[in-house]
Amino acid sequence: MDLNLSGRTALITGGDSGIGWHTARLLLAEGATVVLSDLEQDKLDQAAARLSAPAGRLHAFAADVTDRQSLAELHGRTRDAVGKIDILVQSSGITGAQGLFHDIDDEGWTSTLETDLLGPVRLVREFLPDLRDGGWGRLVLLASEDAVQPYDDELPYCAAKAGVLALAKGLSRSYATEGLLVNAVSPAFIATPMTDAMMDKRADQLGTSREEAITSFLDEERPYLELKRRGQAEEVAAVIAFLCSDRASFVNGSNWRVDGGSVATI
Repeated sequence: MDLNLSGRTALITGGDSGIGWHTARLLLAEGATVVLSDLEQDKLDQAAARLSAPAGRLHAFAADVTDRQSLAELHGRTRDAVGKIDILVQSSGITGAQGLFHDIDDEGWTSTLETDLLGPVRLVREFLPDLRDGGWGRLVLLASEDAVQPYDDELPYCAAKAGVLALAKGLSRSYATEGLLVNAVSPAFIATPMTDAMMDKRADQLGTSREEAITSFLDEERPYLELKRRGQAEEVAAVIAFLCSDRASFVNGSNWRVDGGSVATI
């Protein structure tokens, strides 16, 4: 892509698979040093091994975005390994509590918001001093089509992702003059372990294969996804990588939808 990220250092959460892993692959290819983070160190180590990065250019540290102490420890390990970061990509998240509104209790709402909204808040708070230092920074927050087109059976997730969009826009206004550009990316129905689990559950309920479950889901639940397929993680990662570069030097406070047309409005 010729994004010229040599000398830049990126931290990517949710990095052991899916969008986070593919973003790491692209940033490494563009010359960046990358720190991968996710919950389980063993899975992170396996993910890092699949990237085959040059020595010293890839590190993997487990952390929990819902735990402030864990994030502080991640910051310390990152600083010791690579110094300060220039790029932060927040890709970790969960589907959370599902069902109609009257079926979801306080615990379902709280657990979803803890990971999908307060997780990004805590992460950004911890690493914001790095991103503000030096006059150049990039912050990309992963939202979702659900942020602007909510679905009635996953309202906690929808509300969390709407909050992520508001967070990104607010941060973009606070720090742009310091050289920190903040944007959101909103995927829809991407082939990741999270949507694999959703489709496997649907397949079990319908007594069908995963592929049949995907086809019926597209027909019944995502009629505006005009490409009629799940997106690929690398298709989202390409947009994220662009936003992390100088090619996006006049892009700030925006929401980039990578959704195959799934959101019905402009």
